[in-house]
Amino acid sequence: MPSNCRRFLISGRVQGVWFRDSTRREAELRSIAGFARNLNDGRVEVVASGDHGKLDELAAWLQQGPRLAKVEHVEELACDVAHEYQDFLVI
Repeated sequence: MPSNCRRFLISGRVQGVWFRDSTRREAELRSIAGFARNLNDGRVEVVASGDHGKLDELAAWLQQGPRLAKVEHVEELACDVAHEYQDFLVI
């Protein structure tokens, strides 16, 4: 069964607050693969691949993030599934 893939750009206080590692844990709980990385402009990029319903759950979690984060905006984009991710990585 092919995976769904989504790309999220999260802005606000999202760097230096364990956002990427918390996202990895949330993704792993939902059997979602992909990655989270800091961007130079202060945002966090998340690319997630998995079950549509589980991606919806992760998208809802990204609206809040971990306890110390202050999420101001989450932009959600479709992404190519040209690369089948096996795990969820923090880059």
